[in-house]
Order: sequence, then C-alpha cells, then structure tokens
Amino acid sequence: MTSTPAKAQQYRALGLSTFAFTLCFAVWTIFSIIGIRISEELALSDTQLGLLMATPILTGSISRLFLGIWTDRYGGRWVFGILMLTTAACVYLLTFATTYAMMLVGALGVGLAGGAFIVGVAYTAAWFEPAKQGTALGIFGAGNVGSAVTNFGAPFLLVAFGWEKTAQIYATVLAIMGIAFLLLAKTDPLAEQRRSAEQKSFAEQMAPLRELRVWRFALYYFFVFGAFVALALWLPHYLIGVYGLDIKTAGMIAALYTIPASLFRVLGGWLSDRFGARRVMYWTFIASVVCTFLLSYPPTRYVVHGIEGDINFTLAMSLPMFVVLTFILGFFMSLGKAAVYKHIPVYYPMHVGAVGGVVGMIGGIGGFILPLTFGVLNDITGIWQSCFMLMFAIVAAALAWMHYAIRKAERVEWAAQTEQTDLPELASPQLFYPMNRHPVADAAMRNSDQHG
Repeated sequence: MTSTPAKAQQYRALGLSTFAFTLCFAVWTIFSIIGIRISEELALSDTQLGLLMATPILTGSISRLFLGIWTDRYGGRWVFGILMLTTAACVYLLTFATTYAMMLVGALGVGLAGGAFIVGVAYTAAWFEPAKQGTALGIFGAGNVGSAVTNFGAPFLLVAFGWEKTAQIYATVLAIMGIAFLLLAKTDPLAEQRRSAEQKSFAEQMAPLRELRVWRFALYYFFVFGAFVALALWLPHYLIGVYGLDIKTAGMIAALYTIPASLFRVLGGWLSDRFGARRVMYWTFIASVVCTFLLSYPPTRYVVHGIEGDINFTLAMSLPMFVVLTFILGFFMSLGKAAVYKHIPVYYPMHVGAVGGVVGMIGGIGGFILPLTFGVLNDITGIWQSCFMLMFAIVAAALAWMHYAIRKAERVEWAAQTEQTDLPELASPQLFYPMNRHPVADAAMRNSDQHG
C-alpha cells in the first residue's frame, strides 16, 4: 500500500465487512438450533447429530483456501458479495430436504458461509496500516458473535415458525446483505497493486506453507477457533442433556459463551498490537487449560470409609459454575483468535489470503471434526464431559508446542548475541520491522522455524 486510505474509507470497509461476516457466521452455525428439531423429527443419534452440525463447518473450512486465493487475486468486494448470494440460495434450498442424506448435502452448501472469514480478513487488512491491523482484524473477527445471534434468536423463530421458515428468513437476510455489499463496498487499496503484479501460480502462492511456523499457527487456531465453533454448536444440546433445560433457555445460556468468545476478539486485537501476540497466546492457553480441566470433571460420588462408618459425598458442576467457566473460556479464546491472525499480515503481507486461508481452514476443520467427535465420545463413553476432556488435551498440546518453539527461538538469539527477532509475537509493535537485522540470527532463525 503506497498511501494510507482516509479514515472514513477505512471505517466504511471495516463496518461493512464486520456486519456481513456477522450474518455469515449466524448462518454457518444455524444447525446448532434447527439441528435439534431435525434430530427429533428424524430420530438421530448423537453421532448423526454431530455430523449434521459439523458438515457446514467442513465446507466453510475447505473453501477458505480457495476463497483466500481468489480474494488475493480479484479483491474482496466481488468475492464477498457473490459468496453471500450463493450461500443464501443454498440455505433456502435446504428447506426442501426431507431425509438425513439430503440434509447432509444441503449442509454442505450452507457451509459456504464460513468461507467469508478469510475473504473479510484479506479485504479488511488491505485498508489498514500494519500497526493497526491487529485492532482492525479483531473488530472484524468479532463477527463471530453471529453464533450468539443464532443461539439467542433462532430458538424463538424455531418455536414460532418451525425450522423451515427459520432457514428461509436467514436466507432472505443474507441475500439482502450480499446485494448491499456489492453496491456499497469499495474496491480495496491493493487492487491496483494486484493488477500490476505478475500473476503467480498456485504453487508460488502456496510457497509460505513450507514453513513449519504456518502449521504451528494452524494448531493454535484449531483450538481457539475450531473448538469455539464446535462448542458453540454443541452447547445447546449439552445443556439440554446435562441440565434438562428447554431449547430457548439452552440457547440463551449458550449465547453467554459465544458473545464473549466473539466480542472480546476486539480487545484481543488491541492487546496484540500493544503487548505482542505471544503474551496474549500464553494468557489464552494457560486459562483454557485450567477451564477445560475443571469442565472435564464428570459428576462423581465418593465413599470414604471412616472410623465410624462410610462418609458419602458428591462432586458435580452446578449450572451457575458451568456458565461462569464457559464465559471465562470464551473470553480467553476470543483473545487468542485475534492474536493468531495478528501474525499473518506481519509475516506474509502479500500472502494474507493464502496463508490466512490455510490457517483458517485448519481451524475450521477443527470445527468440523470436534462436534462429530463429541457425539462419538458421547455414544462410546456415555460421559457428557468427554467433550471437555478432548479440548483439554488439544490446548495442552498447543501450549507445549508454542512454549518449545519460543524458547528454541530465544536460544538462537542468545547464541547470535542479538535481541532482534523475526518473531513479532515476541516483540512490541515498534519492533515489528527492526531496522538493524543480524544476518547470522536471521539465517539461524529461518532454519530453526523450518524444523521446529
């Protein structure tokens, strides 16, 4: 970007893309509510329900890779608008499905809404200077609150009109937004640069993926985003099964998780700009390890053989404590989502769509695999809390790998006797683009990232 766009243009682009992404995310998670009614009508098992909830996440995840490349090439305005119109048509056609197999096919089309994330990331990042991209992308990412819109609003539509009418209302709103985006959004500032640049092959665009660093970021996002989506889908069913709530109450309580896991992404972007993304990731993973460990403990009855007889007591998670812990978990996951995507425009400014698409795809695949796995674990173990046991294992592994990689990078710096680093998550914003590079440290660091 040769010059910074006017603030009015930046705010216009950010506002349109954030609102559009909010609606797309609401559509993407629609099966968290209508899936429960469909499950009752078709008498589905937990595994079948988990697959139905997860299928849109699969499409949304895989499509991010290609949509990111198309956005790098053609710009976000047209890709975003056409994507919303296509998804709206798929949501409307879903209402004609009458069998489980037809539902799964329809869910694949609904999942295109999830691809909107990487389109919006590339489009939004193009309007802002690097020092403000973390905050801007945090605001845009707050569109995850669309899942709270669905958890809160869809149950009332479902009870009043049925799942078919609910889906049709969603399709109509998304189609209107798609047309509005095409009419109101402006071409991003990097469009001219893309037109003048030599078109790269698919292999060249994917070249950054040879770096292990990208896949490390992808694991982070597998948890902070993939597990967020999975839990947003699974929570209403979990609350109905564990605490015996009705669907409207379960939806509203689930929103208490999805709202902080979405809106506080803005704070995560600002904190990443201010203190560095590494610190934010440490906060996220440590807090998530604690929360998922506590949530994974199933109700247990203990018998202590005392001197004068047996002493019986039970440990179980009350509903208020469950709400508090999921709120805290959602808060820190929201910070982590922003911190992961703070890295990408800094490392790969001309490959935001491609690299971000892969990271987003892996994160989204987590949103596909995990709800399905939650259902399978329920059917196999018969323990509702098994979903949190799995999440605990994932976040503990991500924390261990991140800490190992960072300490390895620090040892390279110490050996080179330099404080400079190519890891912006270790630094303050003013050190994102250090002027005095140390060639020995640079070479060693690149080699380290390839292997660690």
